[in-house]
Order: sequence, then structure tokens, then C-alpha cells
Amino acid sequence: MILQALTAYYEQLLRQGKIAAPGWDGRFKVSYELRLNDAGQLVDVVDLRVSETKGKKTVIVPRELRVPAHVKRTVGIAANFLCDNSSYLLGADEKGKPDRAKQCFEACAQLHHKLLDGVDDPAAKAILAYFDSWDPAQAAEHPLLNAEWKDLTGNSNLIFGYEAPDHHHILANDAPAIQAAWQAHYGAADADAATMQCLITGKQAPAALVHPAIKGVMGAQSAGAALVSFNAPAFCSYGHEQGENAPVSEYAAFAYTTALNLLIADRNHCKRVGDTTIVCWAESAEPAYQDAFSLFLFGAEEASGIEEADVQAALKRLAAGQTVPFLEKELAPDQHFYVLGLAPNAARLSVRFFLRDTFGTFARNLQKHADALEITRPAYDNRKTLSVWALAMETVNRKERSPSPAPQLAGDLLRAVLTGGRYPATLLNGVTMRIRAEQDVTRGRAAILKAYYLRNSPTDLNKEVFTVSLNETTNVPYILGRLFSVLEAVQSDANPGINTTIKDRYFNSACATPALVFPTLLKLAQKHLQKLPDGKAVFYNKQITELAALVPESGFPARLSLPDQGKFEIGYYHQTQKRFEKKNKEE
Repeated sequence: MILQALTAYYEQLLRQGKIAAPGWDGRFKVSYELRLNDAGQLVDVVDLRVSETKGKKTVIVPRELRVPAHVKRTVGIAANFLCDNSSYLLGADEKGKPDRAKQCFEACAQLHHKLLDGVDDPAAKAILAYFDSWDPAQAAEHPLLNAEWKDLTGNSNLIFGYEAPDHHHILANDAPAIQAAWQAHYGAADADAATMQCLITGKQAPAALVHPAIKGVMGAQSAGAALVSFNAPAFCSYGHEQGENAPVSEYAAFAYTTALNLLIADRNHCKRVGDTTIVCWAESAEPAYQDAFSLFLFGAEEASGIEEADVQAALKRLAAGQTVPFLEKELAPDQHFYVLGLAPNAARLSVRFFLRDTFGTFARNLQKHADALEITRPAYDNRKTLSVWALAMETVNRKERSPSPAPQLAGDLLRAVLTGGRYPATLLNGVTMRIRAEQDVTRGRAAILKAYYLRNSPTDLNKEVFTVSLNETTNVPYILGRLFSVLEAVQSDANPGINTTIKDRYFNSACATPALVFPTLLKLAQKHLQKLPDGKAVFYNKQITELAALVPESGFPARLSLPDQGKFEIGYYHQTQKRFEKKNKEE
């Protein structure tokens, strides 16, 4: 289904004129032009690179051009048409392998003669004259190449250009006669492969033995990784070789990889959570759906000029099944939408998840997730929503040198958010461990506890306890959490600036074994109350008495289960935020 959806997306973009036709790569990175005259002599080396801003820095990067599709190389020699590296176009030897460099140049010359012999075009004749006259052994000493030799022979891609006698010049890939020669060759090359029924299109067509590489997935090989590949006899069956084991036509292989590379290269919509690279697209290929989805899932950045309130309003209307005017487009809830998560796996890619549904369904799941996370927030926390990455980071020790959540957790959490399914148990385990290690119930951790128990265990009691703000439930673990917060406030007012508080010493044990700890804490509180002014002492004593009265006559529980510890922590968080809320109003 992934390949079919990507192929359909490619065809939709092709109909709209937004992507290169089969046989062409519309976004290939090229650094230099080798400009030739009629005699095939090198008359100029043109730097095609451009300036680009990355963060706060301006860097020089290759220019993206439309060039003939490149072959996927392994260890063998395979030349590309018009555009390739210095070993193939110049015969340059920078790896101490002169024989191989010579073979690369000869293979490139043979390919160009095969395609351009008989083509009546001055640019084509200039290229053939160049291959007939060029001496690779003298390349490094050429006056036009010497100054740029290090850059030319690095990871740069070069392309042929042509300068006419009247000094008019074009890139060779823009010459109509050369384009026609390439298109004829590209179509004829497919006929050499075995004809099989394509699993994507259902048509009889030549099967692609090796699929083009997918580039840009974080953590994968920079040269590109494969989504579909067969590189060992153990993966083959019935005598088939490589891609023939799961036949995908050359056209479909080109289409899905071109579409996927385009999605990954789109920095505005390609997002990364942990080790997972996330791309999304609408069946109609309308980019407004991608814009809206990114805003719904990851929030609006300040520089975007979009108000968070407008984003939330649009999400609610879509979740209710209404058409929404957003970003100068009409977003329809019945539009089919796809979300794909990819992770690196050596020379291949792992699919973390692939989700397809209507845009309205995704909106409902995102709204459901946002409602589950809603909880009273501290005055200093300006975030109106918590992103998936922020939630995953709540399971991490921030004091580590390179803090990052478990890769599997980020993917599982994102899948739960988008499908409306159960949150992963690793999320609860991670948050619980951080609370025990740091004795700190942050907004993010409290929101996770609330969302996890409401979704994974939607009982009446959980709905009563896990609310947005402080509630008057009589649930004992929740009451004990509130009581602990009040006792902490008493100590803080009685001993301002104290180094070690009861939270540092007793929070974990009070949460797990209340019967062993609370009698001691209540005795300490009486001593702290004696240090306070009468008004404050009466105020705190009344709170302690009211909460303690809600504890059963049998006494404090000996132990609290993990869900009850979650209720304790939520009670503590709610009571603490209520206390600080009053202080902020007084200030």
C-alpha cells in the first residue's frame, strides 16, 4: 500500500506539472558546469553553487537541476548521461586507482556515443568531440581545472554545457535533440529487463532489478538507502534475481522513489521525532493539507505568523466534520491523507508506521489527544499545547550529555496519537521513573499521567480523578497527594530557603507506602505550624484537618498500586498549582 500511495501521489503531481517526468530527476544537486565549444574543448568551468541560509549561517550548496535519471551504483562501473562525478566526466583519479578512473571515463564516453551518435545538434557533437579528444592523464594540469581541482574531485557532480560561436550558451540537458535522445534510450533500456506483472500498476512491464535510492532520512546512509531491496541469495526464490522477487516495474520504482525523495526534501513538511522521519501528503497533492497537519501535530512557530488559537479552532472544526477555510484554502474533512514514518536500518529503511485515513479522522484523533493532555499549567509555562517530542522528552534525564528518548517510544507514541489507540506502556514507565528519580511532577508528566489513564483505563473513577484542575473527589490516593502538597507548603513557609525539603526525602515513600510516612510528616507539620503567624497557621491547619478527615478510619493505606500512585501524583500536582495560582493573583 505504501508504494501504491506514493505512485498515485507522483502521478497526481505529474498531472499538475510539479514533478519531473519518468527518466528525469528534477532535484539533482550539481556543483559545476563543464562548458564546451564546437570543437569539444573545455572553455570554462562555471560554479553553479548557490548561497543558502541554514539556521544562523549562510552556506554554499549545490544547485538543484533537472537531469537525466541516475543509475544506482554498487561496486561496479556504471556511467550516467550528461551529469556525473569527476571520475566519469574527467577521468580524474583521486583514490589511487588510475585504471579504474580510466575505465569510468571510457564507460562514460561509450554511453554518450551510444546515445548521441547521429544526433544532429551542435551541443551533442561538442560532447562527442570532447570524449574523443580529452586526455584524463592531463586533467589535473588543465588551467581551468587546476584552481578548482579539490572541489571538482570531491563529492561534486558536474554537468556538460555548450557555448556557441556567438557566445550563446545552454546546459546540455536543455537541448531538445539531446532530451529526445535520452528519452528514446530510457524507454528502450526497459525492454532489456524481464517482463513481469507489476505489483503496483498491475500491468505487464519490465521489472526493476534495483530500485532508486531514498535520500535524506536521518541516520541512514548519506548516499541513500533502499525501501525495497534483495541483495543476497537467501532473499531470493524460484530462481528470480534481485527485484524480480517482488516485481515492481521500472516506471513504478521511479515514480514512488521520486515522490518519496521529494517529500523528504521538503523541509517545511518533513518532520523528525526521535529517529523517525515523518512525511505526509494528501491524495489531491494539495500542500495546504500538509501545512495544516504540521501545525496541528507540532504547533505553530512564532516566526510563522500564525496564531495558535486559529490553529486550534481549525482543528476543532475539522474534528467535527466541517469544511474549514485555512491558509487561504478550503480543507475538506473527507480528503484522503497519508502519514509515513521511516527509520534508518543500515543500508535500508524500516517503516515505523504507515497510516491512511481521511483528514477529518486524523483531526479527530489529534483533538482527542489534545483534550486528554489538557491540564492546568504553571504561569511560567507559555506552551499552549505539548508536542509529541516534548512528551517523549519527559521520560529523559535532562542532565545527560545528549538527552534523547528511546527511538521506539517516539514512534509508538506518535502512532497512538494519530490512530487514537492506547498510549504505549513505555511512556508511563518512563514518566514514573523520572518522577521517582527527580521527585518532580512537571506539567508534561502530569499531563501524560492524566492522558494515559483516561485513554488506557477509561473507568468512572479515573474520569473522576484525572481532571484538568483541582477537584473535590474523595479518592484516597488523590487526597494523600493533595495533603502532601499542603505539608510541603507548610514547611516552605516555616523554613524559607531550606536545602532539603520533605519532597526530597519522603515523596517516593509517601507515594508508595503512605502508612509508613504520613504519621511522621503530620508530626513535623505541627512543629512547622508553630513557627508561622497565627493567620497562616490557622489557614494551613484547616486544610490539613479537612484533608486528613477524608482518610478512612482504618488509617493510611499500607501500599499504593501503580495506578493509585498516578492518582497521588496528580493530586499533588493539582494542589501545588492551586497554591501557586493564589500566590500569582496576590502578586
